[in-house]
Amino acid sequence: MPSSLNAFLLSAVMLCALLLCAPGAPVEDAPTDNPAGDPSGEEEEVSPDLVSNSPVWDSILGATKRHKEEFENEFKKDEVKYIFLEHYKFPSHPALCPHFNFSKEACLHRMVHGLLVYTVLLKFVEKENPGNSICSEVRYYSGLLINLIKGKMRNRDQVPALSSSQEARLLRDLDNPDHFHRKMTAHNILRQLHYFLIDGKRAITKKENRRLAFRTVTPITLNVGNMSIQK
Repeated sequence: MPSSLNAFLLSAVMLCALLLCAPGAPVEDAPTDNPAGDPSGEEEEVSPDLVSNSPVWDSILGATKRHKEEFENEFKKDEVKYIFLEHYKFPSHPALCPHFNFSKEACLHRMVHGLLVYTVLLKFVEKENPGNSICSEVRYYSGLLINLIKGKMRNRDQVPALSSSQEARLLRDLDNPDHFHRKMTAHNILRQLHYFLIDGKRAITKKENRRLAFRTVTPITLNVGNMSIQK
């Protein structure tokens, strides 16, 4: 009787294994990472190195992080809080990467475009805060980050540099006759850039880790009687 039971269980396990191995068998809960407008079914990495692991992120975020401390020191006597900069929004605010229903490729595109926009906006910041060391550091590391991200993109040519007319329009939209307003807007640009970088790195890290986890298959061992079947 025990041998008959083992034979029955072995047959059932082998049948399940064959069904799982069958071509076209559905896979439940498989993560999808395709955006609207990205018809490709699978994204291939240009390099095994992860964008999110680059030390360039720490360098540029280290520079933008200093801005809050410098701002609070500058306006300490006036008791102007950092959150006060929310009142000085600018129309060319680059969009963040959605964390859902957006592919890694599309997110990389958005990051590069956003960094190109901020590179132009830094000209306004430098004009209102001459000699600011944060601007020069951010400009340098932004260039490195743009090149890094473009190196991982399949369609890097689809994100061209801004034209001279586009740059002029961005800077013109920031103009204001009030000196204090311009100064606060310049500070808010650095503030928003910091949040843009943090959110962008988080989104890219999530997508890269998710893809790595999906590609990693852990063998499952089924024990039937004295036999082991590894799947």
